Amino acid sequence: MSSTVIIGAGIIGTASAYYLSQSSHTRAEDIHLVEVTPELFCSASGNAGGFLAKDWFSPAVAPLGALSFKLHKELADANKGKEKWGYCTSTGTSLTQGSPRGATGFDWLRHDASRAEAAKGKHEYYEGQGPAWLVRTEGSNLDIISEGNSVAQVDPRRLSQFLLGQCKARGVQFHHPARPVSVSKDLRDHLASVRIQSATDESETDIPCTRLLITGGAWSPDIFRTLFPESSFTPPINSLAGHHLLVRSPRWSVPNETLGCHSVFTTDDSGFSPELFSRIGSEIYVAGLNDSSLRIPTTPAGAEALVDEGSVERLRKVATRMMVREGCPDDLEVIRTGLCFRPVTASGRSILDRIADKKLSGGFKTLGGGEGGVWIAAGHGPWGISLALGTGKVMAEMMEGQPTSADVSGLGMK
Repeated sequence: MSSTVIIGAGIIGTASAYYLSQSSHTRAEDIHLVEVTPELFCSASGNAGGFLAKDWFSPAVAPLGALSFKLHKELADANKGKEKWGYCTSTGTSLTQGSPRGATGFDWLRHDASRAEAAKGKHEYYEGQGPAWLVRTEGSNLDIISEGNSVAQVDPRRLSQFLLGQCKARGVQFHHPARPVSVSKDLRDHLASVRIQSATDESETDIPCTRLLITGGAWSPDIFRTLFPESSFTPPINSLAGHHLLVRSPRWSVPNETLGCHSVFTTDDSGFSPELFSRIGSEIYVAGLNDSSLRIPTTPAGAEALVDEGSVERLRKVATRMMVREGCPDDLEVIRTGLCFRPVTASGRSILDRIADKKLSGGFKTLGGGEGGVWIAAGHGPWGISLALGTGKVMAEMMEGQPTSADVSGLGMK
């Protein structure tokens, strides 16, 4: 009987445990979800924007994007997602206020360009004024860049909490806060267990493990190096820091929500591309200011101490310009500021793959035929929430040796 250990209880890890626990081939009580950070979902899984798209992806990612968008809707329809985690259809718009940034296609993130670049070819003039909370300046253009019901919005923290709650209710074993310490093998050199250490009393426990899935986001390389210190291989994942604000406006309230959410992508004269997402719960999320030079902390909990007030102020100025009417200072209330680190790859594509035994080093082997293996699911960049459910379902299928619900052959490690 295989035993699965998933390290990293963010939205990718919880989604993987959620779909694996639905399988008739794996007992839920043989799934172990391990999370080191005392505060759950304190990085991107709780602090991201929560924007969902059906078809804004490069060809290699497109099948996973379509599957995940479909699963988001199905999950929300079956579980009152609007009430529980703010699932809502949205309208994607591009606001032009001057010269756009110079990036094209799917390369927008690394060039501080607008996410609207991913929706090229879909622009049509927006006859209305757009969302009620948006202040339009003279000469600006607002274009619709989403087709039909092809974009949506969620609160990622509440969605992550729902997935974790479902996992625990089914019998998935949750180890928190606990950090992975080492792995061990059996007499045949097969992966046999993962040792974890409790953060509360430093006691150590060996968890049976034939299948290991690393879903630590930007911390995934550190997790792998801790467990396989003799390996010369490092998962090709880096981190990209991003500041955000969570704000309220009197012009985005419950009555407005009945008309649906809006996402607004634009550019700023100071050199970045702001993103604003209205969400169920009378919240508007403001982000788009990224920093690849900011060093990742040891754990997600360390991000709070790295919040840069200068970056927060730049976002505040953008929010004021785009949301506050002249003479109406109460149009903007900042309720949270924050920083999260997203896992990115050089190619811009997420990684859903098995790590070959030869890369584990230390003489480790793993079982085949859906019984074993060391796997990784990370590198989703700004699309982690959007791709989370499809990733979880596909990883559950891959680990069990089953056909996958989406073609992810282009998301392996070269």
